[in-house]
Amino acid sequence: MTTTIDGINGLEKLVGEHLGYSEWHQVTQEQVNLFADATGDHQWIHVDVERAKAGPFGGPIAHGYLTLSLAPTLLTEIMRVDGVSMGINYGLNKLRFPSPVPVGSKVRAGATLANVEPVSGGVQVTLNTTFEIEGGSKPVCVAEILFRYYS
Repeated sequence: MTTTIDGINGLEKLVGEHLGYSEWHQVTQEQVNLFADATGDHQWIHVDVERAKAGPFGGPIAHGYLTLSLAPTLLTEIMRVDGVSMGINYGLNKLRFPSPVPVGSKVRAGATLANVEPVSGGVQVTLNTTFEIEGGSKPVCVAEILFRYYS
């Protein structure tokens, strides 16, 4: 269920709150191959299915940055900010990939609104975002994602 936030004041009221989880999304070999084509990263652990079966992960894994690139889709399932003129991706403070994402697994994200601070014309929001795979024992991606929302 998407958390609807009413503007900048609504963001400020939710600091420290867990906003929820996205739906589960399956990571396919087609996605991995398309990401490899888009980025030029054709490392065999991602795109050579047969070789990857004998590799350290027992099969192909998604690129870490592919996992991170799911953030816009997954975060829109977690939260929506109404009453602002626009929101932009501003960057990351911290990013780690503690565990691989095997191709075929399902990924979801959870987010906590960690901080809201004023910037010219709006606010900067820090979301502590954790990506996990279904049945996994530890996160596959942990990121402090920054957004800016403008009045």
